Amino acid sequence: MAKEAGESRVRGSRTGRPIMALLDLLGRRWSLRILWELRNEPLTSRALRAACDEASPTVLQARLTELREAGFVELGEGGGYGLTPLGRDLRGTFMPLHKFAERWKKS
Repeated sequence: MAKEAGESRVRGSRTGRPIMALLDLLGRRWSLRILWELRNEPLTSRALRAACDEASPTVLQARLTELREAGFVELGEGGGYGLTPLGRDLRGTFMPLHKFAERWKKS
């Protein structure tokens, strides 16, 4: 398949498809957990690490950097990490899956 004009390559996809890049990012260790822990309120690095079962600070910072570069997470003025409007939009896509998981757990 020829690359169309204006189409850029994205990590995780040789075709440039955004869904593949998103799945690659979300599939990295701790990415989903970070987004989930930030779903209700911003957290400091220390609180986020505690919420993520004491994940390695190096890995946690790498994921936070990637999620910030992707536009899902931002560092607030008070030093805490929170979801951006785009991150909150992504959170909205998780909620039906969360509700399904709760029903599944009970079955």
